[in-house]
Amino acid sequence: MFDIVPPSAIREGRATDAYFDRTLTTLADADVDPHVVAEVTADQFPTGEFELFAGVEDAAELLAERSIDVDALREGQLFDGGPVMRIEGRYTEFARLETTLLGFISHASGIATNALHARRVAPDSQLLSFGARHVHPSMAAVVERAALVAGFDGFSHVAAGELLGREASGTMPHALVLCFGTGEQETAWNAFDAAVSEDVPRIALCDTFSDETDEVLRAAETIDLDGVRIDTPSSRRGDFRHIAREVRWRLDAEGFEDIDVFLSGGLGPADLRELRDVADGFGVGGYVSNADPVDFALDIIEIDGEPIAKRGKLSGRKDVYRTEEGAHRVRPASESSSDESLLKPLVRDGEIVREFDIDAAAERALADAERVGFGTDD
Repeated sequence: MFDIVPPSAIREGRATDAYFDRTLTTLADADVDPHVVAEVTADQFPTGEFELFAGVEDAAELLAERSIDVDALREGQLFDGGPVMRIEGRYTEFARLETTLLGFISHASGIATNALHARRVAPDSQLLSFGARHVHPSMAAVVERAALVAGFDGFSHVAAGELLGREASGTMPHALVLCFGTGEQETAWNAFDAAVSEDVPRIALCDTFSDETDEVLRAAETIDLDGVRIDTPSSRRGDFRHIAREVRWRLDAEGFEDIDVFLSGGLGPADLRELRDVADGFGVGGYVSNADPVDFALDIIEIDGEPIAKRGKLSGRKDVYRTEEGAHRVRPASESSSDESLLKPLVRDGEIVREFDIDAAAERALADAERVGFGTDD
């Protein structure tokens, strides 16, 4: 057994904080169960710091089959203040789900936001998510889906790929080369070429025992390569940009212009900006997977048709809009507007009324990022 809360506990509402159980016990004993409207927000007003909304499919699955209506932003929508989700129904229908609901969207949105920062600074590079090893394995598919929603080209985790219907990427680790012994890089590369299926790209890892340029040229002369990957640790790296430029120069000089150069190893947006013109692609790990969750909260803002809120929160239903200039606006839902609300039906009387498509979400994220100028300061 692993320390993983099972899906049954999540669906049944047992993956909750204890005070929600005690709240439901108290309400039942007092025969109180009002019709409420609740909103999920990170910031009540725009701050100028956009974040990317993700985790919506899991949220919909959690809230389905309950007598509630839910409106939410679309997966891959950028937001800056105001509600990202609105839930309406009897409070006891969803009270115990708050802990899990916030966890679903908080973690996924934080990961997707960081991934979008990386995508924006390297728009023409191939980006792969390599960060699953930094998180609990129960989170792997969340990380990889969020990266795809942000426009990444692929990811490394096999089980996540099975869940998401995508083929995992990746060729060889240093361990493969090490297993063949010191100075036996050619043997390792040949063995890999002979063993893996033809549809797997031939990308050789070229920094295990000797100088990166030396191993790159040796690999290029050993097997028919699609690319090489440099993953030199920062303690030995020196000027990574110079290394990548030298590798590219030597490959071109030796007639290997078609071999791509990929870089990995603790890279973030600043690194991608510096290296994007000397590499064809990047593996990005901890910067994406270790992102801070977005600090969402769920608050009741209406009871039995009357606006209400705790201190410090805004009462009454609200809508959010995107202006033609790309700004995010928060208004009372009762206020007429010619703009179209970004909150769209997600669940109606317990039925999911939206389809989910990762590629469409990624297109939305990239288009919205362009519209609002997301990541221009990275």
